[in-house]
Parts: sequence; C-alpha cells; structure tokens
Amino acid sequence: MSEPPGAAVSLAEAPTPADTPSKRQQAPRVQPQRRPGRWVVTAVVLVLVAQILHGLATNPFYQWDRFRYWFLRPAVLDGLLVTLEVTALSAVLGLLGGVLLALGRLSGSAVLRAVSWTYTWLLRSVPLIVVLIFLYNFSALYKTLSLGVPFGPAFVTFDESRLATDMTIAVVGLTLNEAAYASEVVRGGILSVDQGQHEAAAALGLPRHHRFRRIVFPQALRSITPNYVNQLIGLIKSTSLVFYVSLLDLFGVVQSMGNTYPGDVVPLLMVATVWYLILTSAVSIAQFYVERYYARGATRTLPPTPLQRLRARLAELRARLRREAAV
Repeated sequence: MSEPPGAAVSLAEAPTPADTPSKRQQAPRVQPQRRPGRWVVTAVVLVLVAQILHGLATNPFYQWDRFRYWFLRPAVLDGLLVTLEVTALSAVLGLLGGVLLALGRLSGSAVLRAVSWTYTWLLRSVPLIVVLIFLYNFSALYKTLSLGVPFGPAFVTFDESRLATDMTIAVVGLTLNEAAYASEVVRGGILSVDQGQHEAAAALGLPRHHRFRRIVFPQALRSITPNYVNQLIGLIKSTSLVFYVSLLDLFGVVQSMGNTYPGDVVPLLMVATVWYLILTSAVSIAQFYVERYYARGATRTLPPTPLQRLRARLAELRARLRREAAV
C-alpha cells in the first residue's frame, strides 16, 4: 500500500532531533543598538563631576572642619526655624490670596477684574526688597490704622507700631508679593481645564462654588502644582531678604556670624547653601508625590516612585544575569 504524497513530503521536511539544536545555535541574536556618542558624553560628564567633587573636598579654602562646627549650632538652627515659619505662613496665605485674585480676574464684575489686575501688575513690578523696606517704614506714613466709614468716623483704631513686629512685616511683605505671582499660576491652571468640564457641570445644575471646588479646581491642580512649587522654591530663597527688616532668619544669622567671625565667612555661607539645598530638595520630593496623586485619572499608569524604579532595575539586572548564565 503506497503512502500519500503529502505524508512523504512532511516526513522529509520534519526536523530531526539532531538538527534542532544546531538550528537554534545558528539563529541570529538581536544585538542592542550601539551609541558611542552617548558613552563619550557620559564619560566627559563623569570626569567633570569627579573634578568638581575633588575640588570641593580638597580645597582648604572651604574649611570643612569649620563647616561641621557651624552646621548644627543652635543659632543656625534658630535661624532655620524662622525661615521655615516665614515660608510656611507666606506660602499658605499667598496661595489663598492668589486664588482670590485669580477668581477676581475671572469674575464677571468689571471692578473686581480691574482691582485684581492692578494689584497683580503693581506687586509684580515692584522688587520684593522695596516692598519689605516700605512696610518696615510704614509707621512713618501711618502711625495709626482705623476701620470705619470713609471720610467719616472711625470705629476701631490700631497702633501700627505695636502690630508691625519684624515677623509680621516679613510675612505680610512676602505674602503680598507671593499672592501676585500665585494668582497668575492659579488663573493659568483654571484656564487649562477643558471648557466642556465647565459646561457639563453647569448642565448638571451644580452651584457655582460646588462646580469650582469639586470639578474645576481639582483638575486645575494638575497644572497649578508644578508651577506653584517653583514659586515655593523661590519663596524659600526670598526669605533671605527679611534680614533687611531686622528679622534673623537663616541667612540673617549666617550674615551676623560672618561679621563676628570674619575668618569663617566661607564655611558659614556653605552652611546656608547646604540648608537651602535641603529645604528645596524636600519641596521637590513633595512635588513629585503631589503630582503623582493628582495624575490619577489623567494617565493610564501612574509614574513609578524612585523605590519602584530601583526595584524594576534590580529585577531587570537579575533577569539579564540569568540569561547570560543560561547561554
């Protein structure tokens, strides 16, 4: 009995067990793309970074022993506490003022729009140091403050010299300046929300304040957060100007100690630099997690945290080592 022609062909083409390993060995392997330019640039950058670190570590001009002495001194920590307090109060009050000014700019009232625009224009045009010095000498212009009917009787009168402490002047000056910049950040974030979201919320019959608080503002925070964190970092550094209104913050303490110990000016400035780096780095870390929180619903997958990235890299490295060991 003869076999079908197809069966003979299939048996002839079927690979034998002896041929299978050789074919697998002859299969071409996928090679990663070579990028010599990237390696050259990486090597140059690493050499420059190593030289900078070597110069910082070996240059006696920085006096690292005096740096260690001053870094945790009680006077420096007291100044750091003042910096944190001024920054926290000014950031919160400045953001609240910025929200009010932004709503005023977007209001249907011509008076509110004009007042908000004028305030933002004026405070963004005047340097912060001028605002602080003006507030510091405010008592020379107005010795008393009163609340009452314009051009009429006053109901309550305040002594300006008792209210205007150094801390109050610093917080008020930074808040006034911060609110002007924060208003533009908030207004830009609100305008970035799709107009369809406003229309859909209005079609549902939601009250205006409820639409803003529950629908518009949470979506606007995705755009507001990174921009306002930049403002917050600038605010941390701007607190160094309160030294000129007699408030000893971190920079003020360093400046005073530098006048008392002229030989330690450089290590004291390095102390202030490192503390400012620590503060701004902490704010940047908080920014990452806040942005990640508000990214929910806008992206399919949330950006990985540094710990998740490290775990993924380790898992990839272990898988690569297993592949190389198997070969």
